[in-house]
This record gives sequence, structure tokens and C-alpha cells, in this order.
Amino acid sequence: QVQLVESGGGLVQAGGSLRLSCAASGRTFSGHTMAWFRQAPGKEREFVAAIRWSSAYTYYADSVKGRFTISTDNAKNTVTVYLQMNGLKSEDTAVYYCAARAGTGVARNRFDYTYWGQGTQVTVSS
Repeated sequence: QVQLVESGGGLVQAGGSLRLSCAASGRTFSGHTMAWFRQAPGKEREFVAAIRWSSAYTYYADSVKGRFTISTDNAKNTVTVYLQMNGLKSEDTAVYYCAARAGTGVARNRFDYTYWGQGTQVTVSS
């Protein structure tokens, strides 16, 4: 059974940085796409960034491009997906979710993703 567990959220001032982590287990993730989404209060869940596991190809939402970086680490049988967030703004405040899907095509829609974590809160104070 696939499990995705996020960590690293918290409260940070505008302009600051946070690094989110997602521990992934339950299967091998070659041939998969890993992603981060976020959901602010009263808004729909939106795409943030994604990475193709095998090729490390990445793509981002325009709102975070140049500020956020997605990466993966597959060492010692531990699979981790990171989201480094720099230059945080108040509009980045949301619950951030890790997600995974089989396949390597570009996928920005939440309905394309099969597996989800429980989310971690990021709050940016202005």
C-alpha cells in the first residue's frame, strides 16, 4: 500500500524559506510522477510542482516558478520528495499535499493523481 507522509510545514515570515519533505513508501516509483499541490482556505486544490522520477524532469506552476524547487532522493531504500520554497509570500499560505501517479506524461490536474498524503500546513505572515 502506497503511503505518502509530508513534513516540514510551519509558520514563516514573508521572504523566508521552508523545505517540505514527503516520505514515500509501499512500492517502487520508477515510471511515476511525484508532485506537490496546495489548497488555501475556500479555494480548490492547485498544482504547484512535479517531477518525473526516472528522468528528474520538472515543471512548475507559473506562480512559483523561480522560487520553488522540487527534487527527489532515493537512498538507502528511502524515497523522499522535497519542495524547497524560497521567497515565500502571504499568498503561498495553504495546506501542501504530496501526490503520486503512475506514468510520466505532464499532469497538472489533481484528478490525474492516484496517491495522496495528508498534507502539511504552511503559513506565511506578512
